[in-house]
Amino acid sequence: MRAEDLRRRRTNVRANVRRVPGPCAHWNDEDADFIREVLDLVGDKWSVLIIGTLADNPVRYSDLADAIPGISQRMLTLTLKHLQRTGLVTRTSYPEVPPRVEYALTELGTSLLSTVLALAAWSADNHAEIRRHQIAYDSADET
Repeated sequence: MRAEDLRRRRTNVRANVRRVPGPCAHWNDEDADFIREVLDLVGDKWSVLIIGTLADNPVRYSDLADAIPGISQRMLTLTLKHLQRTGLVTRTSYPEVPPRVEYALTELGTSLLSTVLALAAWSADNHAEIRRHQIAYDSADET
């Protein structure tokens, strides 16, 4: 195969993928890029935990930090900003001393909640089996 033909094939990957049956076949390039962007955000471990924590009520920043083990202040702040930008979370600042800031799910965020909670529940339900597979794979890799 000529180099030019090979290059053309590589640059037309999405068009080639759409010829194969599956979910990607239904989306144009712009939609596929946007879907990937949204999935990167909502599939992120911190986003899943934040959305789940905001399920019932607005939550103060410090309470969010306490409720999510292992999240750094920087990651909490960045993830909240991304979720706000996407319209999944609102931020309300109260002019009090000391200052109080609360985060809550928007209607759009609430519409995602059942999916996020189902993913988290699936992870918890299958934790032991997934761990067994990882250990088996890692030990087979060492031999």
